[in-house]
Amino acid sequence: MGTATGQWPARSLLGVLAPPARAELLALGSRVTFQKGAPLLREGGPDRHLLLLLTGFAKVTAAVENGERSLLAVRVGGDTVGEMAALDGSSPRSATVTACGEMTARTVQPAALHELLKRRPEISLALAVIVANRLRWANQRRLEFRGYPVKVRLARILVELATAYGRRGEGGVVIGCRLTQPELADLTGAAETTIHKALRDLRAEGLLESGYGSTTISDPAGLRHAADLGPDPWPVP
Repeated sequence: MGTATGQWPARSLLGVLAPPARAELLALGSRVTFQKGAPLLREGGPDRHLLLLLTGFAKVTAAVENGERSLLAVRVGGDTVGEMAALDGSSPRSATVTACGEMTARTVQPAALHELLKRRPEISLALAVIVANRLRWANQRRLEFRGYPVKVRLARILVELATAYGRRGEGGVVIGCRLTQPELADLTGAAETTIHKALRDLRAEGLLESGYGSTTISDPAGLRHAADLGPDPWPVP
């Protein structure tokens, strides 16, 4: 996760940029702090700024037809939120982003962002790749909802979270943002009772452990097998 030492997940925007480009991005805008439960962005809002997350993690939710809110994704220090509105400048916010603990970020206005992207095309390319990966992940989830049982879908979600936000730790790969069972149910597209059983099965198989504020993937290769992803090497530093 983002830390005071400036270390961010390797697949986040701040993680992929070279130091000079990262320093220019971090110099933009103003620093803001959000407390737990505070909205960073509101669905339908007309504002256009981008938020560059520095520390903490947030949840991205959107309203569904029955009036409930569905969890779409999580974002951590090193990520951006609100980039679509900052780039296209026309559509209202498509989701609400809420702090899951104290967070710090930088508020970047569209004009400043556009000027930086002109000077630093590598930032523009990195941001485009990240947005494309998010869309690909969303599309893949839609396919998986139809084609895989819940346990496989849950394992795939955990692999994705660990790949994007995990770090090597004692006992395995640690995902530093703890999601509740209802939230995992949202991400997986399953009933909470079904998620409870799937998590219990994965723990019983020695694939993961849950602690306060984090989840540890005890057997990364085993979790990939449970996710039907094959024996690819685990890409976590």
